[in-house]
Amino acid sequence: MRAIGCRMNLPAVLNGLLVSVVAALLWKYVRLIEHTSQLEEELHLTRQSQEFSQVRIDYHGALLALQEHGTRMVCTGKMHTDRICRFDYLCYCTEAEEFVFFHSNASVMLPNLGPRRFQPALLDLSSVEDHNTQYFNFLELPAAALKFMPKPVFVPDVALILNRFNPDNLMHIFHDDLLPIYYTMQQYSDLDDEARLVFMEGWGEGAHFDLYRLLSSKQPLLKEQLKTFGKLMCFTKSYVGLSKMTTWYQYGFVQPQGPKANILISGNEIRQFASFLMERLNITQEEGDDYIVVFKRTTNRLILNEAELLLALAQEFQMRTVTVSLEEQSFDSIIQIISGATMLVSMHGAQMITSMFLPRGAAVVELFPYAINPEQYTPYKTLASLPGMDLQYVAWRNTMEENTVTYPDRPWDQGGIVHLEKEEQERILASKEVPRHLCCRNPEWLFRIYQDTTVDIASFLEVLRETLKKPNLKKAKVASTVHPGRVREPKCQTSVQATNEAKLSVSWQIPWNLKYLKVKEVKYEVWIQEQGENTYMPYILPHQNYTFSENIKPFTTYLVWVRCIFNKNLLGPFADVLICKT
Repeated sequence: MRAIGCRMNLPAVLNGLLVSVVAALLWKYVRLIEHTSQLEEELHLTRQSQEFSQVRIDYHGALLALQEHGTRMVCTGKMHTDRICRFDYLCYCTEAEEFVFFHSNASVMLPNLGPRRFQPALLDLSSVEDHNTQYFNFLELPAAALKFMPKPVFVPDVALILNRFNPDNLMHIFHDDLLPIYYTMQQYSDLDDEARLVFMEGWGEGAHFDLYRLLSSKQPLLKEQLKTFGKLMCFTKSYVGLSKMTTWYQYGFVQPQGPKANILISGNEIRQFASFLMERLNITQEEGDDYIVVFKRTTNRLILNEAELLLALAQEFQMRTVTVSLEEQSFDSIIQIISGATMLVSMHGAQMITSMFLPRGAAVVELFPYAINPEQYTPYKTLASLPGMDLQYVAWRNTMEENTVTYPDRPWDQGGIVHLEKEEQERILASKEVPRHLCCRNPEWLFRIYQDTTVDIASFLEVLRETLKKPNLKKAKVASTVHPGRVREPKCQTSVQATNEAKLSVSWQIPWNLKYLKVKEVKYEVWIQEQGENTYMPYILPHQNYTFSENIKPFTTYLVWVRCIFNKNLLGPFADVLICKT
């Protein structure tokens, strides 16, 4: 019976073996298909990543690094208003429109602020300080969550992630975007010509997108474009945020607009930036006859007697006059003309930011419509007045209401006021000057700034004659901004003359760098403070030694500081404090 059983089970055994072999082959085939599919997906994602750059990326290695090490962040700056952060593997979910920080045991987050990161933000994405539309933060996830998320696309380029503030306005483009981007890139050696700019504010390209392209050889990326590459974008190395060191003006979000309280940039740095842009635009400053440039506007804020103004300027200064127009000419051709001009004349407006391209010694003449006080709107006056810009500045204001044309029926954002209550309209029409106000929708300001103006030639020329030195580019020299060093070998001697009379003598040697400089005026500042008192006595002295007797008491300890001053306002550091006992 056993033999018969073996014979009967042999086909079943063979069939079972055949099924097992086929199953094994099918399993290997399925695994092979899965592996091939995974390789194809990785190849596709690698190709997507390489669309950003010529850099070849090991997709599997990058994914493994993200899974094992997570995101790493190290920031500079104490507050969100001055913070810039460097990230490894910062990711962005294009569906949720959120940045993602992936945590692993190897993640780094400095500063680790906890919930303070949301008070109000980790940092500002633009150079405009503490504006709630510019805040940056991220979501947090464990790196293990990557298993359940769409496969990431890696950006191999070093990226600078930021917000443009208003890419439709030339003043904002230069002041808030281009200058800060340029000098932020100067701060970090790997933000070089191969870096990728990533704009996250959500605007389209704007009219002057080509200016942003000058800062890097890589095409900038817009927020909307990220969706076309994948659902999860991961920047292998990125910097987030912009330096605010280069901005000189605040727009009136908290207090009425005006120069920043602490301006950290000089005209020298702005001129270096202007030279960089001119080089990228292939513009060379040509020498030739002196000429005056008048900015022409074609849609609003017009100079109604432009031809008369041009003729008056030509006759007054015996120079030829030319007009330029942003609406009718290319930007580089305008800069080519302005870079050789002796004077730039324009109605108040964003186009006046191009005065940074004027040569040293040139004049900036800004025209203001009726009821607009020039002292309340000074971005270009502030620019022209920065040390090292070496520009003359003149403001002319239309004081004749009959020389203005208003447009109350226009839309509100072009100066119209018909949408306002009748009483408010009448108040605005009767007003002789726009009161100080906050940004950005004050109807009286908009109504007045969008007026057209007939320039009163007599008053215009009178203002120029009173306030303008004759521009002379050939004699213009770079103003010295070299600060003195410390005075050397400061010493003090004391003597008691009587029970109520004493003398304190202080001497020092000149700063080390003084002997190498041609400085017109050198003085010394001395502070004397009685030990234990809160006040001090300041002195400005022309010599390197001096004996003090007034207010010097016997048997008293005095603290003495000495420093050098060049040309009235270039201050050196104080030498170490002297402790002098009478």
